Amino acid sequence: MPTILFRCIRYLPVVAACLLLVAGTGCKEAIDSTQQPTLPAINEETQHAAYTLAVIYPMSHPFFEPVTKEAEEAARQAQVNIIVKSPEEANLEQQIRMMENLIKQQVDGIAIDPVDPDALTPYINKAVEAGIKVICFDSDAPDSKRLSFIGSHNRQAGIRLGQTVAELMNGRGMIIASTGMNTMMNMREREEGFKDALKAHPDIQLLELRSNHGDPAISLQNLEEMIEAHPHFDAFVGFDSLSGPSAIMVWKAKGLTQTAVAFDDMPEILEGIRNGQLTATVSQQESRWGYLIVTRLIEAIKNKDIPAIDDSGSVVITKDNVDTFR
Repeated sequence: MPTILFRCIRYLPVVAACLLLVAGTGCKEAIDSTQQPTLPAINEETQHAAYTLAVIYPMSHPFFEPVTKEAEEAARQAQVNIIVKSPEEANLEQQIRMMENLIKQQVDGIAIDPVDPDALTPYINKAVEAGIKVICFDSDAPDSKRLSFIGSHNRQAGIRLGQTVAELMNGRGMIIASTGMNTMMNMREREEGFKDALKAHPDIQLLELRSNHGDPAISLQNLEEMIEAHPHFDAFVGFDSLSGPSAIMVWKAKGLTQTAVAFDDMPEILEGIRNGQLTATVSQQESRWGYLIVTRLIEAIKNKDIPAIDDSGSVVITKDNVDTFR
């Protein structure tokens, strides 16, 4: 597990003087999983008064780098300003302060990956009541006034993860597992889906599931302690972007051969699959989130209808398709 979190993403204003014409379409009710969504057309109104959009991550981590890259490119093409913020570590108080500051700045739109949907719902509602368009991505706050959710259907992704693990284990054996912040809705939904999938396999036992609270050091420590406590385990499962890299480090150090299934498709995880430290991973196809965030916020600002959910889907990656799944 890498212990160095990626750099804090700085404010990146888009130079409005560089005018580009972007061909676009209206919003779609469903997203084709084989295509990137198109951007809304640029018109004279947006050329003369650029919008300011903001993205708030739960923490600084390489998982979000492709999302930032695509969001910045989409913002450049659409000639809007974009602010990207993230706490160094998963932190509710910092996300709240970021929301409050963006409301004071009167930005036009906010996309947030909330670390605690219940605690952040009042601040999401406050932003909406101030006239700011708000959407959630990756993890949802469904009881808030947010307009839309962008990301994979996390419960279905958890079911798919469980089915994949059961198949790799031939329907029997013992599992240890690691998850992220247990306040995040995406983590809870993946765990629920995973456990539901295992109900069809009574000979598979989930020995222990630990939360790393969004901390890579805790993720590594938890895994090492679970292996020591359950030396006869047959498989490890990770529900978040920290658990897979932790498994790679431990499998390398200990020369383990047990099944290890992770979540997400960061370069380190893909390399772990190629090298045999990981058996499989479930990708959320998050690279498309950046375009969707910018597209949907612009459409919402223009008072266009946007889908309540943009499901980016999920795909299982193994050594057989690690170089072709995209």
